[in-house]
Amino acid sequence: MHTMWKGTISFGLVNIPVKMHAATENKDIKLRQLHKKCKTPIKYEKTCPNCGDEEVKSEDIVKAYEYASNKFVVLDDEELEALKKEQEDKAVEIVDFVQLEEIDPIYFEKSYYLSPNEGGSKAYALLREALTDTGKIGIAKMMIRSKEQLAVIRVYKDAIVVETIHYPDEVRAVGVVPNVPSQESVGKKELDTAKMLIEQLTTEFEPEKYKDDYRTALMELIEAKKNNKEIEIGGETKTKPDNVVNLMDALQESLDRAKSDKPKTTKPKKKTTTKKKTAAKNTTKNASKTKKVTS
Repeated sequence: MHTMWKGTISFGLVNIPVKMHAATENKDIKLRQLHKKCKTPIKYEKTCPNCGDEEVKSEDIVKAYEYASNKFVVLDDEELEALKKEQEDKAVEIVDFVQLEEIDPIYFEKSYYLSPNEGGSKAYALLREALTDTGKIGIAKMMIRSKEQLAVIRVYKDAIVVETIHYPDEVRAVGVVPNVPSQESVGKKELDTAKMLIEQLTTEFEPEKYKDDYRTALMELIEAKKNNKEIEIGGETKTKPDNVVNLMDALQESLDRAKSDKPKTTKPKKKTTTKKKTAAKNTTKNASKTKKVTS
């Protein structure tokens, strides 16, 4: 695994040298843009509209913050690097321990695996066992790619994971979401049927059964065209839901379909009990004895 970051995780006076690795990967299929006429990849050049669309080289570009319309504060690369280095040199300190259930999933951003660096195996194992036994997670701050991140330190299977989370001011307030009903009267019959439908569709979470159907179909199309094969697009389509206007009718119809779609469990064959087996053995023995006496 590629090491993205090296540093130290600390809580109290315990320091754990660690390496960080990406825990997830983007599987999106990236498509290039070509000139339709000659199939040549399109270039994206950086130009300056103030200098007659003059092409600007990388060494002639500076970074700046726009604090008002067309008003900028220019920041030198040396200043940004010094500020970044100052933060990166700090250890990732766990400042609090909380319950995972206290954090709403809306805060979670990206996951990273942590592995122990040289000499850190024992302290790594100590933190892992302590987190597991207490059922707690750590809250820490760390620098990743020029941004100070709020992070969760937790255990996933046998590894310690860093889960970057959003700061509270990065999560938009629910109040700004348009057309969210505040109070709406819900009938008891509709609510009970909705609960029954949820129960009927409830199962154990098995991540392996969820596939990216679009990505699979797109790769099949790409492979077919690459090998000059014909492929049929637009085969089976999922049935669209019926246009049921009445909410109760829609719930009941959904419940009926869920019940009919659920696979029937076959009852296991009854095993012969120990008592029956013993009785059968005794009967066989008695029968063999009787034959001997008769002979």
